Amino acid sequence: MDIRIQSVKFDADAKLLAFVEKKVVKLEKFFDGFLNAEVTLSLLPDNLNKEVKVRLQVPGEDIYVSRNAKTFEDATIECVDILKGQLVKMKEKKFGK
Repeated sequence: MDIRIQSVKFDADAKLLAFVEKKVVKLEKFFDGFLNAEVTLSLLPDNLNKEVKVRLQVPGEDIYVSRNAKTFEDATIECVDILKGQLVKMKEKKFGK
């Protein structure tokens, strides 16, 4: 799976990028048909909250999740948890329970 991480209007440090990549790679356990993942990290105008957008390209459709939190790490964890549920549902529909 190809993972592209983009930071908008700021430079993300290597530690944050490694954290995000580590979390997104774990999604392969739940559905192994990914083409790629795009993660966008951005600061909201109030500078108090951070936004993480994750778009997974799966054959036939794209899955998109966006979450806001006080830290990028918290928002990333929320996105990954939501995506896990969606991927499990997708897999159950495709392959049966």
